[in-house]
Amino acid sequence: MIDITPIRARFEALAAHLDERGRRIFAATEASTAGHGGIAAVSRATGIAASTIGRGLTELAAADVLDPVRVRRAGGGSKKLVSKDATLLADLLALVEPDARGDPMSPLRWTCKSLSQLARAMAVQGHKVGRTVIGELLHQQKFSLQANRKTREGDGHPDRDAQFVHLNESVRTALAVGEPVISVDTKKKELVGDFKNAGQAWRPQGQPEEVRVHDFLIKQLGRAVPYGIYDLASNAGWVSVGMNNDTAAFAVQTIRRWWQEVGRRRYPLATRLTITADGGGSNGSRLRLWKRELQRLALELGIDIVVHHLPPGTSKWNKIEHRLFSFITMNWKATPLVSYRVIVDLIGATQTKTGLAVRCELDSTEYPKGIVVSDQEMDNLHITRDAFHGEWNYTIHPSARALMTSPPTEAVNSG
Repeated sequence: MIDITPIRARFEALAAHLDERGRRIFAATEASTAGHGGIAAVSRATGIAASTIGRGLTELAAADVLDPVRVRRAGGGSKKLVSKDATLLADLLALVEPDARGDPMSPLRWTCKSLSQLARAMAVQGHKVGRTVIGELLHQQKFSLQANRKTREGDGHPDRDAQFVHLNESVRTALAVGEPVISVDTKKKELVGDFKNAGQAWRPQGQPEEVRVHDFLIKQLGRAVPYGIYDLASNAGWVSVGMNNDTAAFAVQTIRRWWQEVGRRRYPLATRLTITADGGGSNGSRLRLWKRELQRLALELGIDIVVHHLPPGTSKWNKIEHRLFSFITMNWKATPLVSYRVIVDLIGATQTKTGLAVRCELDSTEYPKGIVVSDQEMDNLHITRDAFHGEWNYTIHPSARALMTSPPTEAVNSG
Protein backbone atom coordinates (compact mmCIF):
# COMPACT_ATOMS: atom_id res chain seq x y z
CA MET A 1 0.00 0.00 0.00
CA ILE A 2 1.49 3.31 -1.08
CA ASP A 3 1.60 6.04 1.59
CA ILE A 4 0.01 9.07 -0.04
CA THR A 5 0.74 11.50 2.83
CA PRO A 6 4.16 12.67 1.56
CA ILE A 7 2.78 12.93 -1.98
CA ARG A 8 -0.06 15.13 -0.76
CA ALA A 9 2.35 17.28 1.26
CA ARG A 10 4.64 17.83 -1.73
CA PHE A 11 1.68 18.67 -3.99
CA GLU A 12 0.18 21.15 -1.53
CA ALA A 13 3.54 22.89 -1.22
CA LEU A 14 3.94 23.26 -4.98
CA ALA A 15 0.38 23.54 -6.30
CA ALA A 16 0.16 27.33 -6.02
CA HIS A 17 3.25 27.66 -8.22
CA LEU A 18 2.22 25.19 -10.94
CA ASP A 19 0.10 25.73 -14.03
CA GLU A 20 -2.01 22.99 -15.62
CA ARG A 21 0.96 21.46 -17.38
CA GLY A 22 3.16 21.63 -14.27
CA ARG A 23 0.58 19.83 -12.13
CA ARG A 24 0.21 17.15 -14.80
CA ILE A 25 3.97 16.54 -15.03
CA PHE A 26 4.36 16.59 -11.23
CA ALA A 27 1.63 13.96 -10.83
CA ALA A 28 3.12 11.80 -13.61
CA THR A 29 6.58 11.98 -12.02
CA GLU A 30 5.22 10.94 -8.61
CA ALA A 31 3.23 8.08 -10.16
CA SER A 32 6.28 6.84 -12.07
CA THR A 33 8.41 6.95 -8.91
CA ALA A 34 5.77 5.13 -6.82
CA GLY A 35 5.66 2.19 -9.22
CA HIS A 36 2.71 -0.24 -9.37
CA GLY A 37 -0.50 1.47 -8.23
CA GLY A 38 1.18 4.86 -8.44
CA ILE A 39 -1.45 6.45 -10.70
CA ALA A 40 -4.30 5.59 -8.30
CA ALA A 41 -2.30 6.72 -5.25
CA VAL A 42 -1.30 10.06 -6.77
CA SER A 43 -4.86 10.65 -7.94
CA ARG A 44 -6.10 10.16 -4.35
CA ALA A 45 -3.38 12.42 -2.96
CA THR A 46 -3.78 15.30 -5.41
CA GLY A 47 -7.31 15.03 -6.78
CA ILE A 48 -5.93 14.98 -10.33
CA ALA A 49 -7.82 12.61 -12.61
CA ALA A 50 -6.10 9.32 -13.42
CA SER A 51 -6.54 10.02 -17.13
CA THR A 52 -4.69 13.33 -16.73
CA ILE A 53 -1.83 11.57 -14.94
CA GLY A 54 -1.76 9.06 -17.79
CA ARG A 55 -1.35 11.89 -20.33
CA GLY A 56 1.48 13.24 -18.19
CA LEU A 57 3.24 9.88 -18.29
CA THR A 58 2.85 9.81 -22.06
CA GLU A 59 4.43 13.26 -22.31
CA LEU A 60 7.34 12.16 -20.11
CA ALA A 61 7.95 9.15 -22.30
CA ALA A 62 7.48 10.98 -25.61
CA ALA A 63 10.52 11.72 -27.72
CA ASP A 64 9.20 15.20 -28.72
CA VAL A 65 9.18 17.60 -25.80
CA LEU A 66 6.20 19.97 -25.50
CA ASP A 67 7.02 23.62 -26.19
CA PRO A 68 7.63 25.14 -22.72
CA VAL A 69 5.35 28.11 -23.48
CA ARG A 70 2.38 25.82 -24.12
CA VAL A 71 0.13 24.20 -21.50
CA ARG A 72 -1.45 21.74 -23.91
CA ARG A 73 -0.41 20.31 -27.25
CA ALA A 74 -1.79 22.11 -30.29
CA GLY A 75 -5.44 21.26 -30.63
CA GLY A 76 -5.77 20.29 -26.98
CA GLY A 77 -8.65 21.39 -24.77
CA SER A 78 -12.28 21.80 -25.64
CA LYS A 79 -13.26 23.22 -29.01
CA LYS A 80 -13.97 26.94 -29.14
CA LEU A 81 -17.62 27.87 -29.12
CA VAL A 82 -17.29 29.63 -32.47
CA SER A 83 -16.13 26.32 -33.94
CA LYS A 84 -18.98 24.31 -32.43
CA ASP A 85 -21.62 27.00 -33.09
CA ALA A 86 -21.29 28.15 -36.69
CA THR A 87 -23.63 31.17 -36.41
CA LEU A 88 -22.55 32.37 -32.96
CA LEU A 89 -20.22 35.15 -34.06
CA ALA A 90 -22.42 36.37 -36.92
CA ASP A 91 -25.49 36.57 -34.66
CA LEU A 92 -23.52 38.42 -31.97
CA LEU A 93 -22.19 40.98 -34.44
CA ALA A 94 -25.71 41.51 -35.79
CA LEU A 95 -26.75 42.57 -32.30
CA VAL A 96 -23.93 44.99 -31.64
CA GLU A 97 -23.22 46.51 -35.05
CA PRO A 98 -24.19 50.22 -34.97
CA ASP A 99 -26.40 49.84 -38.04
CA ALA A 100 -28.58 47.31 -36.17
CA ARG A 101 -29.77 50.01 -33.78
CA GLY A 102 -32.60 51.05 -36.05
CA ASP A 103 -33.56 47.56 -37.12
CA PRO A 104 -37.12 46.92 -35.85
CA MET A 105 -36.35 43.19 -35.66
CA SER A 106 -33.30 43.65 -33.43
CA PRO A 107 -33.94 42.26 -29.91
CA LEU A 108 -31.81 45.04 -28.41
CA ARG A 109 -33.14 47.96 -30.38
CA TRP A 110 -34.32 49.83 -27.30
CA THR A 111 -32.08 48.36 -24.58
CA CYS A 112 -28.56 48.87 -23.29
CA LYS A 113 -26.13 46.48 -24.95
CA SER A 114 -24.44 45.18 -21.80
CA LEU A 115 -22.77 41.76 -21.76
CA SER A 116 -25.62 40.34 -19.70
CA GLN A 117 -28.24 41.75 -22.12
CA LEU A 118 -26.31 40.30 -25.04
CA ALA A 119 -26.07 36.90 -23.35
CA ARG A 120 -29.83 36.81 -22.79
CA ALA A 121 -30.52 37.89 -26.35
CA MET A 122 -28.18 35.20 -27.67
CA ALA A 123 -29.93 32.59 -25.50
CA VAL A 124 -33.26 33.57 -27.07
CA GLN A 125 -31.69 32.80 -30.44
CA GLY A 126 -30.61 29.34 -29.21
CA HIS A 127 -26.94 30.01 -28.42
CA LYS A 128 -25.43 28.62 -25.20
CA VAL A 129 -22.93 31.35 -24.34
CA GLY A 130 -22.16 33.36 -21.22
CA ARG A 131 -21.24 37.02 -20.71
CA THR A 132 -17.52 36.23 -20.25
CA VAL A 133 -17.22 34.54 -23.64
CA ILE A 134 -19.24 37.33 -25.26
CA GLY A 135 -16.81 39.86 -23.83
CA GLU A 136 -13.84 37.90 -25.20
CA LEU A 137 -15.43 37.63 -28.64
CA LEU A 138 -16.16 41.36 -28.76
CA HIS A 139 -12.57 42.22 -27.83
CA GLN A 140 -11.31 39.86 -30.52
CA GLN A 141 -13.48 41.73 -33.02
CA LYS A 142 -11.96 45.08 -31.92
CA PHE A 143 -15.00 46.26 -29.97
CA SER A 144 -14.53 48.29 -26.78
CA LEU A 145 -16.62 50.25 -24.29
CA GLN A 146 -16.97 53.80 -25.60
CA ALA A 147 -18.90 56.89 -24.58
CA ASN A 148 -20.70 59.25 -26.95
CA ARG A 149 -18.55 61.80 -28.72
CA LYS A 150 -19.78 65.20 -29.84
CA THR A 151 -18.69 65.47 -33.47
CA ARG A 152 -21.82 66.11 -35.52
CA GLU A 153 -22.58 69.75 -36.04
CA GLY A 154 -25.82 69.32 -37.92
CA ASP A 155 -26.33 70.64 -41.41
CA GLY A 156 -23.41 72.97 -42.01
CA HIS A 157 -23.70 76.16 -44.03
CA PRO A 158 -22.33 75.67 -47.58
CA ASP A 159 -19.93 78.60 -47.04
CA ARG A 160 -18.75 77.41 -43.64
CA ASP A 161 -15.19 76.63 -44.68
CA ALA A 162 -14.97 79.74 -46.81
CA GLN A 163 -16.04 81.86 -43.82
CA PHE A 164 -13.28 80.35 -41.71
CA VAL A 165 -10.76 81.17 -44.44
CA HIS A 166 -12.08 84.75 -44.63
CA LEU A 167 -12.02 85.13 -40.84
CA ASN A 168 -8.53 83.66 -40.44
CA GLU A 169 -7.06 85.86 -43.15
CA SER A 170 -8.47 88.96 -41.46
CA VAL A 171 -7.17 87.88 -38.05
CA ARG A 172 -3.70 87.04 -39.37
CA THR A 173 -3.48 90.38 -41.15
CA ALA A 174 -4.46 92.28 -37.99
CA LEU A 175 -2.03 90.37 -35.77
CA ALA A 176 0.81 90.81 -38.29
CA VAL A 177 0.62 94.61 -37.99
CA GLY A 178 0.11 94.64 -34.21
CA GLU A 179 -3.61 95.41 -34.16
CA PRO A 180 -5.70 93.94 -31.31
CA VAL A 181 -7.80 90.82 -31.98
CA ILE A 182 -10.18 89.46 -29.37
CA SER A 183 -12.48 86.44 -29.20
CA VAL A 184 -15.66 86.99 -27.18
CA ASP A 185 -18.49 84.87 -25.81
CA THR A 186 -20.67 84.18 -22.78
CA LYS A 187 -19.60 81.24 -20.64
CA LYS A 188 -22.31 78.95 -19.30
CA LYS A 189 -24.44 80.69 -16.68
CA GLU A 190 -23.82 79.33 -13.18
CA LEU A 191 -26.14 79.04 -10.20
CA VAL A 192 -24.71 80.90 -7.22
CA GLY A 193 -24.84 78.92 -3.98
CA ASP A 194 -23.77 75.65 -2.41
CA PHE A 195 -24.47 73.56 -5.50
CA LYS A 196 -22.46 70.65 -6.83
CA ASN A 197 -19.69 71.65 -9.21
CA ALA A 198 -18.35 68.94 -11.52
CA GLY A 199 -14.91 67.45 -10.93
CA GLN A 200 -12.88 66.09 -8.03
CA ALA A 201 -10.55 67.74 -5.53
CA TRP A 202 -8.25 66.40 -2.81
CA ARG A 203 -9.87 66.38 0.63
CA PRO A 204 -9.43 64.34 3.85
CA GLN A 205 -10.83 60.83 3.39
CA GLY A 206 -14.50 60.58 4.24
CA GLN A 207 -14.99 64.37 4.26
CA PRO A 208 -16.45 65.37 0.87
CA GLU A 209 -17.74 68.90 0.34
CA GLU A 210 -21.43 68.85 1.21
CA VAL A 211 -23.72 70.56 -1.29
CA ARG A 212 -27.42 70.75 -2.09
CA VAL A 213 -29.17 67.70 -3.49
CA HIS A 214 -31.24 69.68 -6.03
CA ASP A 215 -30.12 72.51 -8.28
CA PHE A 216 -32.95 74.95 -7.65
CA LEU A 217 -32.27 78.67 -8.09
CA ILE A 218 -31.69 80.61 -4.87
CA LYS A 219 -33.53 83.85 -5.67
CA GLN A 220 -31.47 85.93 -3.27
CA LEU A 221 -28.27 84.91 -5.06
CA GLY A 222 -29.42 84.33 -8.63
CA ARG A 223 -27.18 83.28 -11.51
CA ALA A 224 -23.71 84.43 -12.48
CA VAL A 225 -23.26 85.44 -16.14
CA PRO A 226 -19.55 85.32 -17.10
CA TYR A 227 -18.85 87.20 -20.34
CA GLY A 228 -15.31 86.70 -21.53
CA ILE A 229 -12.71 88.30 -23.78
CA TYR A 230 -9.64 86.44 -24.97
CA ASP A 231 -6.78 88.52 -26.37
CA LEU A 232 -5.18 86.34 -29.05
CA ALA A 233 -1.87 88.18 -29.29
CA SER A 234 -1.25 88.45 -25.54
CA ASN A 235 -2.74 85.11 -24.43
CA ALA A 236 -4.71 86.96 -21.78
CA GLY A 237 -8.31 86.88 -20.67
CA TRP A 238 -10.79 89.31 -19.19
CA VAL A 239 -14.10 88.22 -17.69
CA SER A 240 -16.98 90.32 -16.40
CA VAL A 241 -19.36 88.45 -14.12
CA GLY A 242 -22.86 89.85 -14.58
CA MET A 243 -25.59 89.49 -11.98
CA ASN A 244 -28.74 89.62 -14.13
CA ASN A 245 -29.29 89.47 -17.90
CA ASP A 246 -26.96 88.43 -20.69
CA THR A 247 -27.67 91.23 -23.16
CA ALA A 248 -25.75 92.92 -25.96
CA ALA A 249 -25.36 95.99 -23.76
CA PHE A 250 -23.63 93.82 -21.13
CA ALA A 251 -21.39 92.24 -23.78
CA VAL A 252 -20.26 95.56 -25.23
CA GLN A 253 -19.78 97.06 -21.75
CA THR A 254 -17.39 94.18 -21.02
CA ILE A 255 -15.43 95.03 -24.16
CA ARG A 256 -15.45 98.69 -23.13
CA ARG A 257 -14.09 97.92 -19.65
CA TRP A 258 -11.41 95.65 -21.11
CA TRP A 259 -10.29 98.42 -23.46
CA GLN A 260 -10.27 101.07 -20.72
CA GLU A 261 -8.36 98.92 -18.25
CA VAL A 262 -6.10 96.88 -20.54
CA GLY A 263 -6.55 97.30 -24.28
CA ARG A 264 -5.60 100.95 -24.78
CA ARG A 265 -2.39 100.50 -22.77
CA ARG A 266 -1.51 97.26 -24.53
CA TYR A 267 -2.28 98.66 -28.01
CA PRO A 268 -1.68 102.44 -27.87
CA LEU A 269 -1.32 102.77 -31.67
CA ALA A 270 -4.37 100.70 -32.59
CA THR A 271 -6.48 101.91 -35.51
CA ARG A 272 -8.98 99.09 -35.41
CA LEU A 273 -10.24 96.38 -33.07
CA THR A 274 -11.05 92.98 -34.58
CA ILE A 275 -13.66 90.86 -32.81
CA THR A 276 -14.50 87.23 -33.53
CA ALA A 277 -17.78 86.01 -32.06
CA ASP A 278 -20.43 83.32 -32.31
CA GLY A 279 -23.44 83.97 -34.49
CA GLY A 280 -25.95 83.92 -31.62
CA GLY A 281 -26.47 84.95 -28.02
CA SER A 282 -25.78 88.45 -26.76
CA ASN A 283 -23.30 89.04 -29.61
CA GLY A 284 -25.46 87.52 -32.35
CA SER A 285 -24.98 88.48 -35.97
CA ARG A 286 -28.67 89.46 -36.32
CA LEU A 287 -28.95 91.39 -33.06
CA ARG A 288 -29.58 95.09 -33.62
CA LEU A 289 -28.64 96.09 -30.08
CA TRP A 290 -25.21 94.49 -30.52
CA LYS A 291 -24.51 96.64 -33.56
CA ARG A 292 -25.86 99.81 -31.97
CA GLU A 293 -23.77 99.37 -28.84
CA LEU A 294 -20.68 98.66 -30.93
CA GLN A 295 -21.35 101.87 -32.86
CA ARG A 296 -21.37 103.80 -29.60
CA LEU A 297 -18.15 102.09 -28.55
CA ALA A 298 -16.47 102.94 -31.87
CA LEU A 299 -17.43 106.58 -31.38
CA GLU A 300 -15.89 106.56 -27.90
CA LEU A 301 -12.67 104.83 -28.93
CA GLY A 302 -12.24 106.60 -32.25
CA ILE A 303 -11.23 103.41 -34.08
CA ASP A 304 -12.87 100.97 -36.48
CA ILE A 305 -14.43 97.86 -34.97
CA VAL A 306 -14.19 94.88 -37.34
CA VAL A 307 -16.54 91.99 -36.53
CA HIS A 308 -16.41 88.42 -37.85
CA HIS A 309 -19.06 85.92 -36.76
CA LEU A 310 -18.40 82.19 -36.84
CA PRO A 311 -20.72 80.33 -39.23
CA PRO A 312 -23.74 78.51 -37.76
CA GLY A 313 -23.07 75.37 -35.75
CA THR A 314 -19.36 76.02 -35.15
CA SER A 315 -19.33 77.77 -31.77
CA LYS A 316 -16.87 75.27 -30.29
CA TRP A 317 -14.22 76.56 -32.70
CA ASN A 318 -14.29 80.00 -31.10
CA LYS A 319 -10.81 80.59 -29.66
CA ILE A 320 -12.14 81.68 -26.29
CA GLU A 321 -13.75 78.28 -25.70
CA HIS A 322 -10.52 76.28 -25.59
CA ARG A 323 -8.04 79.05 -24.79
CA LEU A 324 -9.88 80.53 -21.78
CA PHE A 325 -13.19 78.99 -20.72
CA SER A 326 -11.85 75.42 -20.58
CA PHE A 327 -9.12 76.47 -18.11
CA ILE A 328 -11.59 78.37 -15.93
CA THR A 329 -13.70 75.21 -15.70
CA MET A 330 -10.65 73.14 -14.71
CA ASN A 331 -9.55 75.70 -12.13
CA TRP A 332 -12.84 75.76 -10.21
CA LYS A 333 -13.69 72.06 -10.50
CA ALA A 334 -15.32 70.52 -7.41
CA THR A 335 -15.57 73.96 -5.79
CA PRO A 336 -19.12 75.11 -4.98
CA LEU A 337 -19.68 78.63 -6.34
CA VAL A 338 -21.20 79.88 -3.10
CA SER A 339 -20.93 83.61 -3.84
CA TYR A 340 -20.09 86.09 -6.57
CA ARG A 341 -16.83 86.89 -4.78
CA VAL A 342 -15.79 83.22 -4.91
CA ILE A 343 -16.60 83.11 -8.63
CA VAL A 344 -14.58 86.27 -9.35
CA ASP A 345 -11.60 85.03 -7.30
CA LEU A 346 -11.60 81.59 -8.93
CA ILE A 347 -11.74 83.03 -12.44
CA GLY A 348 -9.04 85.58 -11.62
CA ALA A 349 -6.76 82.84 -10.28
CA THR A 350 -6.87 80.87 -13.54
CA GLN A 351 -3.49 80.48 -15.21
CA THR A 352 -1.63 77.97 -17.38
CA LYS A 353 1.93 76.83 -18.01
CA THR A 354 1.84 78.65 -21.36
CA GLY A 355 1.36 81.98 -19.59
CA LEU A 356 -2.39 82.57 -19.69
CA ALA A 357 -3.41 85.30 -17.24
CA VAL A 358 -7.00 86.28 -16.45
CA ARG A 359 -8.51 89.38 -14.92
CA CYS A 360 -12.03 89.27 -13.59
CA GLU A 361 -14.48 91.84 -12.26
CA LEU A 362 -18.04 91.86 -10.98
CA ASP A 363 -20.57 93.90 -12.96
CA SER A 364 -23.62 94.65 -10.80
CA THR A 365 -25.27 96.92 -13.39
CA GLU A 366 -28.86 96.16 -14.37
CA TYR A 367 -29.14 95.27 -18.06
CA PRO A 368 -32.83 95.20 -19.01
CA LYS A 369 -34.12 92.89 -21.69
CA GLY A 370 -36.27 93.87 -24.63
CA ILE A 371 -34.58 97.10 -25.75
CA VAL A 372 -35.87 98.13 -29.18
CA VAL A 373 -33.51 99.51 -31.81
CA SER A 374 -35.54 101.38 -34.41
CA ASP A 375 -35.10 101.29 -38.17
CA GLN A 376 -33.95 104.91 -38.05
CA GLU A 377 -31.20 104.07 -35.60
CA MET A 378 -30.07 101.21 -37.80
CA ASP A 379 -30.01 103.54 -40.81
CA ASN A 380 -27.82 105.94 -38.84
CA LEU A 381 -25.15 103.33 -38.14
CA HIS A 382 -21.93 103.80 -40.06
CA ILE A 383 -21.40 100.18 -41.00
CA THR A 384 -19.60 98.70 -43.99
CA ARG A 385 -20.44 95.14 -44.87
CA ASP A 386 -17.90 92.86 -46.55
CA ALA A 387 -18.67 91.64 -50.05
CA PHE A 388 -18.47 88.07 -48.69
CA HIS A 389 -21.39 87.41 -46.32
CA GLY A 390 -21.86 90.93 -45.08
CA GLU A 391 -24.22 89.64 -42.39
CA TRP A 392 -21.24 87.83 -40.80
CA ASN A 393 -18.43 90.22 -41.68
CA TYR A 394 -18.71 93.96 -41.21
CA THR A 395 -16.86 97.04 -39.96
CA ILE A 396 -18.39 99.72 -37.75
CA HIS A 397 -16.69 103.09 -38.18
CA PRO A 398 -16.23 105.78 -35.51
CA SER A 399 -18.78 108.14 -36.97
CA ALA A 400 -22.57 108.18 -37.26
CA ARG A 401 -25.08 110.42 -38.92
CA ALA A 402 -26.98 110.86 -35.64
CA LEU A 403 -26.55 109.94 -32.02
CA MET A 404 -28.77 107.09 -30.87
CA THR A 405 -30.67 108.07 -27.76
CA SER A 406 -33.97 106.20 -28.04
CA PRO A 407 -35.25 105.04 -24.63
CA PRO A 408 -35.42 101.32 -23.84
CA THR A 409 -38.73 99.50 -24.15
CA GLU A 410 -39.93 96.06 -23.16
CA ALA A 411 -40.34 94.69 -26.68
CA VAL A 412 -37.71 92.47 -28.27
CA ASN A 413 -36.35 93.55 -31.64
CA SER A 414 -33.58 91.76 -33.49
CA GLY A 415 -32.33 91.85 -37.01
